[in-house]
Amino acid sequence: MLDVLYFAWVRERIGMPKERVETQATDVAGLIEELKAREARYALAFSDLSALRVAVDQDLADFDAPLAGVREVAFFPPMTGG
Repeated sequence: MLDVLYFAWVRERIGMPKERVETQATDVAGLIEELKAREARYALAFSDLSALRVAVDQDLADFDAPLAGVREVAFFPPMTGG
């Protein structure tokens, strides 16, 4: 089980700030595919990965980051400066 957190418009599209997820995925990309397959709101939220960033256990990561031993994955839009 891992905690999946959603921020900003990702949270708005999915309709919740976080959830506990049981996954068979070995990396973040696999987790995204599992989430997209759940229902349309997930497919919409993850339809454009170029508009998303991910953090694994609170460290910025790439979509190919492994999930072994991970407790938390967070999805959010890119942050802008200032």
